[in-house]
Amino acid sequence: MRVLLKGIHTVRRRLANGNVRIHRYAWRGGPALTAAPGTPEFVTQFHEAHASLRRPKTGTLMTVIAQYKLSAEFTRLALSTIKAYRAYINLIEVEFGDLPLAALDDRRMRGEFKAWRDTMAATPRKADYAWTTLARILSFGKDRGMIGTNPCEGGGRLYRADRTNKIWRDEHVAQFLQCARPELGLAMMLALWTGQRQGDLLRLPWSAYDGSLIRLQQSKTGRRVVVPVGQPLRQLLDRTMRTSTLVLTNSSGKPWTADGFRASWKKTCTKAGIRGLTFHDLRGSAVVRLALADATVPQIATFTGHSLRDVEAILDAHYLGRDVQLAEIAIMKLEKLEAGTKL
Repeated sequence: MRVLLKGIHTVRRRLANGNVRIHRYAWRGGPALTAAPGTPEFVTQFHEAHASLRRPKTGTLMTVIAQYKLSAEFTRLALSTIKAYRAYINLIEVEFGDLPLAALDDRRMRGEFKAWRDTMAATPRKADYAWTTLARILSFGKDRGMIGTNPCEGGGRLYRADRTNKIWRDEHVAQFLQCARPELGLAMMLALWTGQRQGDLLRLPWSAYDGSLIRLQQSKTGRRVVVPVGQPLRQLLDRTMRTSTLVLTNSSGKPWTADGFRASWKKTCTKAGIRGLTFHDLRGSAVVRLALADATVPQIATFTGHSLRDVEAILDAHYLGRDVQLAEIAIMKLEKLEAGTKL
């Protein structure tokens, strides 16, 4: 029976006498396969080479990485998160996979890890994701008793995003809607009136909307939220043609891909002259709009699915620190109080 072995790397070398010798390897850069091709011994060598690749050397960081990838902490993450993590785990495996676990007790290892992070400093977010992934793996190993210390605990991030004034104000929304195609206008209104993340909205099915409420489970947190649908959004949803099981579709009536949506959104923002604002800023903008409407922190958290602490942090530090409209509302209330009128 013929067996198909994928990934074999074949190299042809011409000898001094003119003859050609063929060398075969289990993979590019892998161990040589010395048995004759097509023989049972050749198949055995191939599978043994790949099996050794999957068996991490005892006492190295690779053993912790392997256990982490099998753990519930990793496998229960959202699929998009797992995909992103795998890319950084691969970087860590290449750089530190053979690192002896005993070396983690050396206080100089934090410096070594930071030096590796700094090789990616030109792209700070990539550097931070790599650092965070490594820190999480080491935290897992420490928690499971596999290692005694985590050199990546605390700090280590390069990227600092300041979204203090990154709010979609009424004029920005108007500019965008004026230039946007209907399918992107619907995405804008859906985000502004629900405060949900882009990924959750791109996956939102029509079955989640019953004419007055939207029910969904947030993929990042697993939190279930029920969002009352405001009249402007309800009218828009009710007159939208349903060409798919999902609410948001592209101009062809097909579900968006994440990359396709981001590209179309960015193109429309450029056309509308909007710079420095992202789709994710609509989530914070929804919090601000609710606060300006006098919604309380618990009410906002129930609506958007944020934790109470996150809502307070958004309102306190990132979005409302210098909001003039809030200050105007506050002074109006003070004037009414001074005038003896009921608030």
